[in-house]
Parts: sequence; C-alpha cells; structure tokens
Amino acid sequence: MQDPAKEHPSFYHVLLFLLTVLTTLVAGALQQGINPLETPLQIWKGIPFSFSLLLILGTHELGHYFISRRHGVQVTLPYFIPAPSFIGTFGAVIKMRSPILNRRALLDVGVAGPFAGLAVAVPVLVIGLALSEVAQAPLEEGISLGNCVLFSLLARLVVGPLPEGYGLILHPVAFSGWIGLLVTSLNLLPAGQLDGGHVAYAMFGNRQKTLALGTVALLFVLGLSGWTGWLFWAALLSILGIPHPPVVHDWIPLDGKRKAAGWVAFLALAVTFMPVPF
Repeated sequence: MQDPAKEHPSFYHVLLFLLTVLTTLVAGALQQGINPLETPLQIWKGIPFSFSLLLILGTHELGHYFISRRHGVQVTLPYFIPAPSFIGTFGAVIKMRSPILNRRALLDVGVAGPFAGLAVAVPVLVIGLALSEVAQAPLEEGISLGNCVLFSLLARLVVGPLPEGYGLILHPVAFSGWIGLLVTSLNLLPAGQLDGGHVAYAMFGNRQKTLALGTVALLFVLGLSGWTGWLFWAALLSILGIPHPPVVHDWIPLDGKRKAAGWVAFLALAVTFMPVPF
C-alpha cells in the first residue's frame, strides 16, 4: 500500500493543522477554566483563542509562502506544530526547497511573514483589548505577561489609563494578539535564518554576523538578569547558526523601497520586543 503522504502531498500539513486546532482549543478552554477531560463538550469555549491565534500564525507563514512563490523559490505549505503547552502550539514553519537567488528576494521573503502576521495581530489585539476586563488588584491567579511599546500604546488607546490599584485581565482573543506580537519579535531577531536574519543579511551583507553576535550576547544578558527563557533562545541560535548563508547572486544591491522595508522591519522589532515576556 502506498504511503498516503506520497499520494497526497498535503497529508501531513492537514494532519498537523488539525492536531494544532485541537491542542489550541484545549489550551483556550483551559484558559477559560474548562477541563476538557471532565467536560469535553465545553471545548468550544477555546474557539476564540484557538482561531484567532491560528489566523495570526497562518497569515505569517502564508506571507512567506506567496512571496517565495512569486520569486520562484520552491517552498512547502505551512507545517503547524501542535504542542502540549499553555498556548497549544510551537508555531508554524515552511520549508524552502530551493535557494534564494538575490538580496532583493531575500528581503521580500524576510519581511513578508512578519508584516502579514502583524497586520492581523494588531486588529486581533485591538478587538481582544475591547473585550478584556479591568479588575481591582490583587487579580486572580494567572500568568503575568510582559509589555512592549506597541502593546502599551494599543492598550492605552483601547482601554485607557488604568486607575491605581487596578489591572487588566486579557480576553483570550487579546492573549492571542499578544502572542502574535511576541512571535513577530522573535522572528525578527537578526540572527541565523530567522526572518530578521534574512532582513539583516539583505541589508548589510556579511556585517549581519556582527549584528547577530551582538543580539545573541544581549539575549544571554537578558536571560541572566530577567527572563531565563532568553538563555534557551541564545543557545538555540548558537546551535542553529548565527551568520546567515550568502545568496546565489550576492552582488545585486537592494533598491530604495526594499531598504525602507528593511528599516520598517527593524522598527517592528523595536516596538514588539519584550525584555521580560513572562
């Protein structure tokens, strides 16, 4: 009997996506105080979190997919990664099956995902903030989330300044939007073959390595002084490779519009980065 994955190339993509829908539904239900093992019919309460999060992650990866195809780069459909975590997933990835020919294509592919994902994450976050609750401290037990410039600005615009002694309890949709900001910043770190690594190499060439080394050093310092999760990220980037590999036609320069897009990507990193996410 033939392997179904060979008969249908999208078999694993669909399977992983459906599993990720399930795990994010469970995560969303648990956030609502529902135990799916005890009351499985209440798992639908995880829909707001699950669907909004998958929309952000899926849009991010499809941004890469369509721009890659436009430049003639062979890529797979997104692989969603289910996980038994408090958000139900480790994100999604696409796999490139052919090299990127020049810096212009590299820049386009690098910014496409973060820009597309952010374009969805911001309105999702705004809607979620409008649904969130302002409560008097001390708040109920839960996860204390970090802050970034963009989140602070949107929260102030949507919710307004909080009275002294009050805090914000995020609606599940707002939490998925917050995760979207965090995912954007992680992907835009200018190291290795992250989206930010693509952008940095397209902008600066071999000087990207210096920027990447500085980024990993900064993550190490933040891991020692704040959130220990940055130590994992520093180690992971060091293992996967800090410098970005060269493109095929490395001598083709960027045009003005792409340089501007690169600087906008670095600005997006600055306004979404959270020194202490949790």
